[in-house]
Amino acid sequence: MEENQQALLSPKECRKTIIELSGEEYELEVAADLWPMVLNHKWLLSEKLCRDVGVRTACIDFLENMEQAPLEYAIHKQQRILNGMGAQIISREMWDTISDSQPPKQLVQRKIILPLTEEGLSRKHGVVPPKAIIFFGPPGTGKTHFAKAIAGALSWRYIEIVPSMLMVNGVEKIGANLREMMEKARDLDDVVLFIDEFEEIASSRDVGNRIDKSITNEFLKQIQLLKDQRNKILLVCATNYIRQLDAAMLRPGRFDCIIPVGGLDREGRKTILEYYLAKLNTGNVDMERVVEMTSGFTPADIQYLFQQVAHYAFEQELASREDFQVTAETFAFILPKVPPSLGKGVLDEFARDSVSFSRI
Repeated sequence: MEENQQALLSPKECRKTIIELSGEEYELEVAADLWPMVLNHKWLLSEKLCRDVGVRTACIDFLENMEQAPLEYAIHKQQRILNGMGAQIISREMWDTISDSQPPKQLVQRKIILPLTEEGLSRKHGVVPPKAIIFFGPPGTGKTHFAKAIAGALSWRYIEIVPSMLMVNGVEKIGANLREMMEKARDLDDVVLFIDEFEEIASSRDVGNRIDKSITNEFLKQIQLLKDQRNKILLVCATNYIRQLDAAMLRPGRFDCIIPVGGLDREGRKTILEYYLAKLNTGNVDMERVVEMTSGFTPADIQYLFQQVAHYAFEQELASREDFQVTAETFAFILPKVPPSLGKGVLDEFARDSVSFSRI
């Protein structure tokens, strides 16, 4: 009998099959509930032993280990999904690389991390922990970094989805692939699910084509299903172009928070600069001077700057065969080749969007 046929047995057939395989008798309703779990156990044993396990063996083993077998199956299935979706473990230290003065760290701490970690207190005061949030802001301002840092602070797994992952079977399949990924995610627990370039799958239906509209419609369905689940999962979506999102995405009830992520202040730049400086062979670095020189730099700009400084130091020592130490002068030499991303026009537009779209 084929496995897909086995799964469609009537209650009477389930009872009869279990009796034939194990010699154990159960009432009709009990047998109907047990049979799918027997098939799950067969899959689990086959996975563990790397060979197909007969249904008789699986049935007997399941009935002998009925208390722990379903939990073991659920854990194994979840781990398989995590591996298949490229789940990562993020260090708690990533949260510490964000300056306390950097918007919106304090907001994320209060509105997202604390309600999820202080569950008892949240229930006591009727605080509903968030299930879905949006980060928006100019490119390179650290939206992805924030999502990873949240996973690290919560000690949850981190899974990233980019639109290209949904396009592997062609544009027509994006909706189906999105539905499949979100269905898998609903079986997970303790996970931050991050979707970058969110405007690619949630663009306005007023200007979108047929496919764009169907993808946006599918996501609207999936986000509600995700929020209805009782498992601990946080959906974090990021976009550089908040104005391109469909209006339905931005209404209350879809996302719990819509959070602007903008430029770094002096303290924010200093925190990131110190983090990367620790990785270099440095001399006497005038930190305040470097902080001043990097005005308008995003976290991504700073990371790229340090890559350039590190490679320059490497080449200098390679050529001279003498110890080369990075100083503020090294940064002054490299900086003209690394212009900041955040000019006045970009920051002004972001300020307007923050007023229009933020919901915190």
